[in-house]
Amino acid sequence: MSLATFKELRPAYGFDEVAIVPGTVTVNPELTDVHFTIGELTFNFPIVAAALDAVVNPRFAGELGKLGGLAVMNLEGLQCRHDDPDSAIAEIVAASQEDSAAVIQRFTAEPIKEELIGKRVRQIKESGAVCAVSCTPAMTKKLAPLAVDAGADIFVIQSTVTTARHISTSPRGLILEELIEDLRVPVLIGNTVGYAATKELMETGVAGILVGVGPGAICTSREVLGMGVPQVTATIECAAARDTHYRETGRYIPIITDGGMRNGGDVCKALASGADAVMLGTAFARTQEAPAKGLAWGMSTGHASLPRGVRIRPGVDTTLDRLLFGPTSRTDGTENLVGAIRTCMGMTGAQNIGEFHDAEMVVAPSIKTEGKVYQLSR
Repeated sequence: MSLATFKELRPAYGFDEVAIVPGTVTVNPELTDVHFTIGELTFNFPIVAAALDAVVNPRFAGELGKLGGLAVMNLEGLQCRHDDPDSAIAEIVAASQEDSAAVIQRFTAEPIKEELIGKRVRQIKESGAVCAVSCTPAMTKKLAPLAVDAGADIFVIQSTVTTARHISTSPRGLILEELIEDLRVPVLIGNTVGYAATKELMETGVAGILVGVGPGAICTSREVLGMGVPQVTATIECAAARDTHYRETGRYIPIITDGGMRNGGDVCKALASGADAVMLGTAFARTQEAPAKGLAWGMSTGHASLPRGVRIRPGVDTTLDRLLFGPTSRTDGTENLVGAIRTCMGMTGAQNIGEFHDAEMVVAPSIKTEGKVYQLSR
């Protein structure tokens, strides 16, 4: 008689299911330190703009850089495929929702022009901003040297799921240790959601990890592939890997929660879960400075055979300055994100992001509905 075995499911939590517990000591918000560091580069706040064609072009990267922030430009996106990416973006914006994915695929099918990589990097550098660029693992060995030679300061390797051990038909695939040694700029990699995979990636020498599979408003990986882990649980697990790696090596590698955050409360929960920074896309798409005029679409929307993104229309309702620093009259937490971080940190007694990681959290599925009957009936 054989014994049956059953797959066990463990609970996992997203932003709507948890809450941050106030501390026993409080701190004035203006006394909190919200700086974020990658390698030897330091930024004024822990919010990074995602590598979306609808958000980051050289002009946007420059504007965010003036505020002390970081934007990542996609080397495999429209900026490096088209001499006039604004025209391509305008046609995507004008397309019907039904036709939008096909239009994005058509523009993404154009070949990457190597001369445009250098041109776009130089445009960002000329604006005075730190230049961060992104591409997939498959294109990294080809595109990374071109970008770094042109002056890129940070290189980001992104795919739906990234691991340190990858089986492929290539006789000698992407070897992270060699790439990091050759580039000599901070290399960030993602995306991942678990302890073991994160720890193995950190052991390659990367400078940062992106956390999240499929949580973003524009990503459909969870629908197409059925894959993902809610962001609070994913962040906690990856933060544990970071802390273990630090204890073992003395090398602290920041993790960046990437996607799924709609407002200041979600951002605060990501940081309290262990993130050193967050990466936002749709929030930045809402700004007047973003090139797609209030629309956004995912990096994988243009995939030739299996699109895993959708075009959405959040609209233009803010500026970069108001989104990050206010002042604001909005009561839903969608502006003054840095102010929300400082205020929440102060209420937990945290004077810096590291101390914020120690804030107590509770599972609280009623946190958004308790006592909110009049809000919910509006």
